[in-house]
Amino acid sequence: MDAQFRDRAAYLPGEDALVVADIHAGRDAASAVELPLGERRDLTDRLADLLAAFDPATVVVAGDLLHAFDRVPDGVAETVAELREAVEAAGASLVVVRGNHDPMLDSVLDRGVETPDEYRLGDTVVHHGHAEPTAGESAGEERRPTRYVVGHDHPAIEIEGKRHPCLLYGPGTFRGADVLVLPAFNRLAPGTTVNGMRGRDFQTPLVTDADALRPVVWDAERGETLSFPPLGEFRKML
Repeated sequence: MDAQFRDRAAYLPGEDALVVADIHAGRDAASAVELPLGERRDLTDRLADLLAAFDPATVVVAGDLLHAFDRVPDGVAETVAELREAVEAAGASLVVVRGNHDPMLDSVLDRGVETPDEYRLGDTVVHHGHAEPTAGESAGEERRPTRYVVGHDHPAIEIEGKRHPCLLYGPGTFRGADVLVLPAFNRLAPGTTVNGMRGRDFQTPLVTDADALRPVVWDAERGETLSFPPLGEFRKML
């Protein structure tokens, strides 16, 4: 897998891009649970740590920057501004792919930030995952994508009774291209336990064969990435 997974984010070395999904700024306003440091500080501090670790040229949010449909909760515009400032301070450019929770996106971002429905980095396409991407639909495309990076499903794997946010890696599983499904970057967003899930249980149409998906977990205590066998095999070990 030509990607590095750390703290719910993926760094793509070939594209020099850091991808995070499902930031869900404003999730704390709809939750009875609070983060110890507060949502804004937690999101901005963790993003700053990732920027320092990878020094990417581009940061792409793979949809659902916001947790809003008809109004933007108080404080969210300030959170988004601080996230953008962290990216710019690191010398990176910011791209925000639109997700299904982002109808109010234009009210918190100015025209200086790209907000496409999908974003292409070489042969990689970043999409939220709530619908099928248009890139790669045509068999006559000169350069078909070799990888899709999405969010939307908030995957987590349960191991020995403990739930871990995980990246799911499916080699060649969508239109012959690899698929990376990222967990939610916001730690307040509930993860969906994928242990027993089949393809039909996922909300994204990019998952066509759940058994082929390899869970990847970041062990923060050890500072290392743990890669497990495909779900079809791993279920028998859990």
